Amino acid sequence: MNIRVLRKTFTDQSTVGELSVNGKFECFTLEDKVRAVKIHGKTAIPAGIYEVTVTFSDKFKKPLPLLLNVPNFAGIRIHSGNTAADTEGCILVGTTKAADSVGNSRVAFKALFEKIEAALKKEKVFIEVVGGTPEDVAHASSPEAG
Repeated sequence: MNIRVLRKTFTDQSTVGELSVNGKFECFTLEDKVRAVKIHGKTAIPAGIYEVTVTFSDKFKKPLPLLLNVPNFAGIRIHSGNTAADTEGCILVGTTKAADSVGNSRVAFKALFEKIEAALKKEKVFIEVVGGTPEDVAHASSPEAG
């Protein structure tokens, strides 16, 4: 299973994007602000491809998707939440978006989590995070992009 997060909107508080599963739009995402220098708990993860597994989260007291081997980050998960205050580097999902927020997060998370759990029973799951700056996103969205 391939998940792709295309970062599209960059503000001083957050990064909003679109998440697709195997090429089909699934939901919107919200991450911390993309920064050149990491500020603990306030910076989006680097663009890249990461394997996803599901493990028990001590913080949330339930199983959640975990991104593996994110450079200079630990405990990066996909979970519900609405604003950058809820993320600490993680990827939040929602069915709606606004400036610096996503909505209906629990609904979006439940649908995505079910797909991830089902996929993990038969294959590896990877997430590709695209776009570290508005210029990167323009390039990734262009017809010439790989």
